[in-house]
Amino acid sequence: MKILLDTHILLWHLADDPRLEISKSELIENSSYSKYLSIISLWEIAIKSSLGKLIINTEIDKIVPEEIKILGLEMPHILAVQTLPFHHRDPFDRMIIAQAMSENMPVMTGDKRFGMYDVELVQQR
Repeated sequence: MKILLDTHILLWHLADDPRLEISKSELIENSSYSKYLSIISLWEIAIKSSLGKLIINTEIDKIVPEEIKILGLEMPHILAVQTLPFHHRDPFDRMIIAQAMSENMPVMTGDKRFGMYDVELVQQR
């Protein structure tokens, strides 16, 4: 099974943040799942870091663990985001939703607004 991680899920996992349920952290660490992070998430982290809204202690190109693959941005993702309804206005999240829909991949997120879209969720409580 493939899982696309929302940006905050990766950050919570890396920081052992208690907001990430133990079952979700275990799922991320389970080698029988293929975990992905959107390149859009790295862009979001870089922007928030440069604005001082996020402090990371690791270089951006080394923040993603080896077992998590980077999902690049492709034309089908861009076409999908163009037709998404505006239930969610955050451009990073909209692209992650579009990528998940295009790739038929569930998203692990704590963001309840993702549920307004036709995308499978591995959701936080």
